[in-house]
Amino acid sequence: MSKKSRKSWREKLADSKDLPKVERISEKMSKRWGAGTVVIPAPKEVDEIMKKVPEGKLITINQIREILARKHGATIGCPITTGIFAWIAAHAAEEAAAEGEENITPYWRTLKAGGVINEKYPGGAEEQKKLLEKEGHRVVKKGKKYVVVDFEKYLVNPQEL
Repeated sequence: MSKKSRKSWREKLADSKDLPKVERISEKMSKRWGAGTVVIPAPKEVDEIMKKVPEGKLITINQIREILARKHGATIGCPITTGIFAWIAAHAAEEAAAEGEENITPYWRTLKAGGVINEKYPGGAEEQKKLLEKEGHRVVKKGKKYVVVDFEKYLVNPQEL
């Protein structure tokens, strides 16, 4: 019985699966997202944006979606795939770091809406809290979530990426 080898995170990141593509927003999706078009980005595109966030700065998934929409002339960036690809980029970065690479994607600088740390990234919220605090951010626990204090002050200008 041969065991199918699983793809590494970096292989998943490199697999663009015929993406990016721009599609019309479906009837069902339009109730939530409005009419127009949605870009389903390639995983690498999400990683490339995350890579550009300098130390001390932050970006949210929604900002990444805006950048992707603008790049592809779409109304919105797909919220689901953008989030999944950011997660893959984070794990690919951690995989590279485990092999001694130093110039990895600083995934901990990519936050969810409202400045919330993504607990699904490697090491969970605790590990990212440490990385963010090392870069001078203050992180507090609100309920079950960790939030970067005054995160808005540190957001990158999407036009500059």
